[in-house]
Amino acid sequence: MSELTNGRANVPLAFMAIVVGNTNTRFAFFSGKNLTDSGRVGNAELNEVAKRAKAFRGDISGGHSAIVIASDNDPILQKLIGELEDAGISDPYLIGRDLDIPIECALDADATPGQDRLLNALAAWSVMDQACVVVDTGTAITVDFVDGEGVFQGGVIAAGATLSLKALHQGTAALPELSLSDVPEGLVFGKNTRQAMLSGVLWAARGLVEKMVERYALEYGAYPPVVATGSDAELLMNGQPVIDRIVPNLTLLGIELACRRALSTDSQVEE
Repeated sequence: MSELTNGRANVPLAFMAIVVGNTNTRFAFFSGKNLTDSGRVGNAELNEVAKRAKAFRGDISGGHSAIVIASDNDPILQKLIGELEDAGISDPYLIGRDLDIPIECALDADATPGQDRLLNALAAWSVMDQACVVVDTGTAITVDFVDGEGVFQGGVIAAGATLSLKALHQGTAALPELSLSDVPEGLVFGKNTRQAMLSGVLWAARGLVEKMVERYALEYGAYPPVVATGSDAELLMNGQPVIDRIVPNLTLLGIELACRRALSTDSQVEE
């Protein structure tokens, strides 16, 4: 493994950041602090991530590089590590083992918040530079709050839209199996079962976010801006008045920021 120190001589010039999720694995490439490319594959296609990692290593001539992984899905993480080893890469850095997420948390002492939630919070607060709400819409929907000092205050976790559709199908005798596509935007009365189910998960997600933002604003005493991310963010949250900004690669940006803070000569990051 290449040296990960506080000396600038050892600061990687390029990063491949990887986030292992419950359904998909996302990755992005950074040159310095600039995101140059990104992608996403299903968790059954981890060999594609390893191929991209091998090509990334092959493209770096001189300087330093790092592959940094965040994961809350250990079985898939172990499979990814195996794929990387098969591709000749045995030195990835793991968030939580090799690198910390530099964010203060006001949680219970025994709390174990997901790395994706903390990375999202770190990146959102860095982008907004003020108290904010962070919405992540994927397998689960999380709505979290970061206060004006950059402290992660926690939030709520609910079933995501695709997971909700799957639960409706698996938990009933008559409801069909649907994918989250062609959501009937603006539909009030579902005229068939498919429309009713899709409209239901759409407005359940939006209603959850809107209500929690209101509750956070009351608790905090001000109305914070809202940043959305996640695989379903564009579909579920685009155009919603409560959402101020959609940042598709927020978690990956959080990894890059955590790396820069760990590798800088001091605790400050040049923005």
